[in-house]
Amino acid sequence: MITLILLALLLTLLQLLTPALLNSKNLEFLISNREGSIEEAPIVGRTRRAGNNLLESLPAFLALAILSMVLEVENYNLAMIWIGSRVIYYFSYMFGVLYLRTIIWFVSVICLILMGIALV
Repeated sequence: MITLILLALLLTLLQLLTPALLNSKNLEFLISNREGSIEEAPIVGRTRRAGNNLLESLPAFLALAILSMVLEVENYNLAMIWIGSRVIYYFSYMFGVLYLRTIIWFVSVICLILMGIALV
């Protein structure tokens, strides 16, 4: 489970860095105090929103994963599915795949719910 926690944190780091990499034409703005706003490509905004979405569910995942380790509950497969669904969600959001993105988001939420139920 520790490996999955580290993978989730790596995924978070990658998702938070990707918008800056995609927006490298505005490097001067990115290294400034970021006062004001700049025009960015639609894919940059989608990657930023996808990363923010991960930040909303990551605390729940980390808490459930750590509790699974402490209480010795087998949630490894659900945690793997959660990470996989978050990767697919990220790319479907980035490339604007509307309905698949929503279905995958539900899969990730269901994984968190089942991880929580397994702890009870």
